[in-house]
Amino acid sequence: QILDHWFESEPLKATLATDAVIGAMASPHTPGSGYVLLHHVMGELEGRRGAWGYVAGGMGALSQAIAQAATARGAHIFAEKAVCHVLLGRDGKARGVALQDGTEVKSKLVLSNASPQITFLELLPQEQLPKDFVQRIRQLDTRSPVTKINVAVDRLPNFLAAPNARDGQPLPHHQCSIHLNCEGTQLLHQAYTEAAHGHPSSRPMIELCIPSALDPGLAPPGCHVVSLFTQYTPAVLAGGRSWDEPARNAYADTVFDCIEDYAPGFKASVIGRDILTPPDLERIFGLPGGNIFHGGMSLDQLYFARPAPSYSGYRSPIPGLYLCGSGAHPGGGVMGAAGRNAAQVAIKDFRHL
Repeated sequence: QILDHWFESEPLKATLATDAVIGAMASPHTPGSGYVLLHHVMGELEGRRGAWGYVAGGMGALSQAIAQAATARGAHIFAEKAVCHVLLGRDGKARGVALQDGTEVKSKLVLSNASPQITFLELLPQEQLPKDFVQRIRQLDTRSPVTKINVAVDRLPNFLAAPNARDGQPLPHHQCSIHLNCEGTQLLHQAYTEAAHGHPSSRPMIELCIPSALDPGLAPPGCHVVSLFTQYTPAVLAGGRSWDEPARNAYADTVFDCIEDYAPGFKASVIGRDILTPPDLERIFGLPGGNIFHGGMSLDQLYFARPAPSYSGYRSPIPGLYLCGSGAHPGGGVMGAAGRNAAQVAIKDFRHL
């Protein structure tokens, strides 16, 4: 309704609608999807409202920059050290964390940017939490439609709508987000409907980015890396089938066939691919259900209700334990708002210890 009010072009409306459903098991026609669109355009980058950007060196460079800023101020970072559980004192307050190797790290406060499910259902004894709170966390909608495909190619994709330059250098559209299978909102709705019935979309929504077009150091000369953010894929396939290797490859082939229609020669240029379905995203990155936001961005899971009513202020039922990741207000996105807000609350409490 929002897009119909402001725009007439169906391809333009459908392209904008992708930001209303990105990361969500929802259709552009799903009530509340308009907020997800707002969430993706309400910010700014270097003073430009609604702008997005690439991170030089890849997204890992952002994590490294944060780590360097922290260590420069005296922080100690333990990498590849899985947390086993949160340590609690006799008074029920958080007193640190225990690592899987048996090491205990004592502290007066604990901030968790793991998902609410991992933080409260796996790292804490359930009897220490209110029953209604535990029930709420268990019932969070974490369905994800996302399959991420990372691709290495030996040449720049050549699109029919905007052919490559003779010198093979990236053109402006190569340095942007390219949306495919978005000629109409009905296409997006059909893709969602198929996944809702347990079937990967036969014509998936594809957001294609070529980071190496802006950051040549990501690939050897003449080659490129292509990032494909695709929807819709259910976490569990129809009939209870899992995402085995044949299913994973069959879906990736469908995605590549679609890209081939827009950029002939794409499939022949592929020299490697990495396919991450919703179960893969959960297993590798700890994303519940593969959900990139740690939980749906629907109106019943936002603002005062994120992650649960009465606990949207970053403090948890356990004194001294704070939630600071995407599962906290205001939700997902590479913006650091939840972490900054949680840190301010924790610092305020720390001064009164």
